[in-house]
Amino acid sequence: MSGYDAVVFDNDGVLVELTDSDVLRDAARAAFADVGVDDPAPRFLDHAVNGDLDGLGPIEREYGVPVSEYWPARERRAIEHQRADIRDGGKPLFDDVAALADLPHRLGVASNNQHETVSFIVDHYGLSDRFDTVYGREPTVAGAARRKPDPHYVDAALADLDATNALYVGDSPKDIVAAKRAGADSAYIRRPHRDAADPGVEPTYRVTSLRELGDELVG
Repeated sequence: MSGYDAVVFDNDGVLVELTDSDVLRDAARAAFADVGVDDPAPRFLDHAVNGDLDGLGPIEREYGVPVSEYWPARERRAIEHQRADIRDGGKPLFDDVAALADLPHRLGVASNNQHETVSFIVDHYGLSDRFDTVYGREPTVAGAARRKPDPHYVDAALADLDATNALYVGDSPKDIVAAKRAGADSAYIRRPHRDAADPGVEPTYRVTSLRELGDELVG
């Protein structure tokens, strides 16, 4: 593993804990209110929380609001609500992120979360000097369509790092698939929220913490 010239990390579930679903539900509800829908059906809230664009498709028929109008409002509210939650102590940094300081590689972040949210997290936790590049999704329907397992944002991070032999670290099957599509090896980190789950897709490596990953990388 010491031969990598770059290591790129997922954000949610790898560097910081997952966003509480209530935070995203409140954001989704506020976004519906922004576009004039005060009482959205629970199924549409569920689709909005989960980022299911196909499931949101019928809102134009139900409420006269196209997804292309609702989704940017949902993204703005999700950014706003996540920032407030983080300032109030939500989405804490995992303790083992400190192990990244010992890595000699060029480092980056490529996340399915909004770019503004990911950038805020990196700045909020004082990690700006640790990462050479940071990517999250654009707050548009097109940006959402490029989420992993599409390798779009992983590819962008690897290009910025001029990587020829890279490792992508994630906590989900989508991360493993995105790494493979980007031509990178993958490390699956089994966080507590994934403790009983098998990714179902074989990663290059399996680790239980970023400290364990660091030990492997630096030998």
